[in-house]
Amino acid sequence: MPDQHRVGTSPARPVRLSSSVSPSTSAEPSVDHAGSAGPSTSAEPSTVKSLGGVVVGDDGLARPAWAAVDPMMREYYDTEWGMPVSGEQAMYERISLEGFQAGLSWATILRKRPAFRAAFHDFDPDRVAGYTETDFERLMSDVGIVRNRLKIRATITNAQATIDLRSEGGLEEFVWSFKPAATPAPRSIDEVPTTSAESIALSKALRKKGFAFVGPTTMYALMEAVGVVDTHLIDSHRRGSSGVWR
Repeated sequence: MPDQHRVGTSPARPVRLSSSVSPSTSAEPSVDHAGSAGPSTSAEPSTVKSLGGVVVGDDGLARPAWAAVDPMMREYYDTEWGMPVSGEQAMYERISLEGFQAGLSWATILRKRPAFRAAFHDFDPDRVAGYTETDFERLMSDVGIVRNRLKIRATITNAQATIDLRSEGGLEEFVWSFKPAATPAPRSIDEVPTTSAESIALSKALRKKGFAFVGPTTMYALMEAVGVVDTHLIDSHRRGSSGVWR
């Protein structure tokens, strides 16, 4: 997941880099979620204690270290991460933000999410696909978002690719078609995968459909974030919460 995570990915792992952005390249920078190293907070309050691979908070709930300290990250973990999203627009937003996270921490992206939504018209694919060079320059001058030319171009490109997928059932259905037969059952962050055969296949398939900045690690982070796989640690209070995996 987020910061130092592992994007969707674990707290104790370093940031993972992939590489480029064109649909034809095979890897992009990416930091994932669940397996991520979590936020870069330097100390835990005395009200939390480690228990195996999880940290038990003062509320008595067990979470991975990356979600145990920062209130924003804890709220995200407890209410959003690993839960299915509904609809094309929500899935397009997730793919876009995972792409922006590449090489950065998820905490950075999460803090900027309101600004991203405002800048990209709530990630409405029809609006974003119609962006002009004037819009691009507007985005490049917006200090509230990540002003990376390649990532901004990819987000616009992916909007049109999302629209094109409608004739094949849509983006949400497309992503879920890569759901594996089984999900990992990690007891510690070190046991959380960073890619899978399915995330590699999804990455390749999306590139063929015209998407950019969708490398295998970025797509695994996406799959974690929306519940296509469940990489909550076995002892976490959120394990199995999506209802997709039992």
